[in-house]
Amino acid sequence: MPLQFDGLEMANLPARPVHLAIGMFDGLHLGHRAVIGAAIDAARNIDGLAGVLTFWPHPSVLFRPDAPTRLILSREAKTRQLGSLGLDFLIEQRFTPDFARTTAAEFIELLRRSLPSLAAVYVGENFRFGRGREGNVATLVTEGHRIGLTVCVAPPVHHDGAPISSSRIRTLLEEGAIEDVNVLLGRAYAVDGVVQPGRKLGRTIGFPTLNVAWEPDLKPRYGVYAVMVNSANGEALRGVANYGLRPTVAQTTRPLLEVHLLAPAALTEGDEINVHLLHFLRPELKFGGLEELRAQIERDRERALKFFAGPSSGV
Repeated sequence: MPLQFDGLEMANLPARPVHLAIGMFDGLHLGHRAVIGAAIDAARNIDGLAGVLTFWPHPSVLFRPDAPTRLILSREAKTRQLGSLGLDFLIEQRFTPDFARTTAAEFIELLRRSLPSLAAVYVGENFRFGRGREGNVATLVTEGHRIGLTVCVAPPVHHDGAPISSSRIRTLLEEGAIEDVNVLLGRAYAVDGVVQPGRKLGRTIGFPTLNVAWEPDLKPRYGVYAVMVNSANGEALRGVANYGLRPTVAQTTRPLLEVHLLAPAALTEGDEINVHLLHFLRPELKFGGLEELRAQIERDRERALKFFAGPSSGV
């Protein structure tokens, strides 16, 4: 795991050339990974250090508290995924009112003061920084040149003729276009959780489920998905899952992920699982009773089996 620092002023790194990718990086999609990957590759070529500077919370929490940007990744999930990329260090800068008042020039000075061995920074072409977003890529290039800092600006990564962005992925998640989401992320959208005790109603209709209480900041569309479940012991298990409020059996105000495995497995309450959403089967519906629900789940199961048998399942 990389070294982790709570803020720029807490960073304490060896005296080796530092290559730093800067951004919010919500989702860690293919565009983000191109920026970070460039920093890692450059650092490796000169025996330098590769790191990321990211921020928490999202600036919208401060500037639009009534309507903040809903995030694709939780703080913990982003940290965990960044840690898997091969970085040497990670700096999480708290986005406080005081930090928000930092001018563009002060921010660059903070970088130089906190990271004396800083050799290069890596950003996307829409990068903005400083009080009121006054600084942009041109500002960074100009100021970087003045102090001998290399600035590398990564062009956007495109898919289907449009740039990959966090906002594009957010829209697709809310629409249930999970396969498109997974293409833009470069990996399957995943849920981490612990199997919770349930009412065991699924068993009474022939479809036992693993229940995970999961309420992300940005919720994917409520509905039924074909999923792959990874257990703590490394098993990869195919399943079908409903994410939503269960309007037929017990309408709730907090969503629940219910996973029915397509083959028996020794998973039970208290087990940690990782659920990858692979294919959207249908929206969540309210049925007339348990028999109608049971028949629909059987159809969902059959559709999930066909998905996994097809060439586009990716598994």
